[in-house]
Amino acid sequence: RLRWAGHVAWMGNGSRAQKIILGKPEGTRPHGWPKIRWEDNIIRDLKEVNYEGDWKTLSQYSVTWRAYSWRQ
Repeated sequence: RLRWAGHVAWMGNGSRAQKIILGKPEGTRPHGWPKIRWEDNIIRDLKEVNYEGDWKTLSQYSVTWRAYSWRQ
């Protein structure tokens, strides 16, 4: 998931894939189920590998991004 997110981040702001990652889910869910975005999952995955910063900034540095994404 992190490798794919890095690829999408390098595409640029106009891509459909990036709109999906950063978008907000619409509609309703059953009671007790939160609306989770792809970006929320990316942030959670990076916390698992002990990174607490902004994932979009990190993704601009391909060598560092690959180091974090391959640890997953």
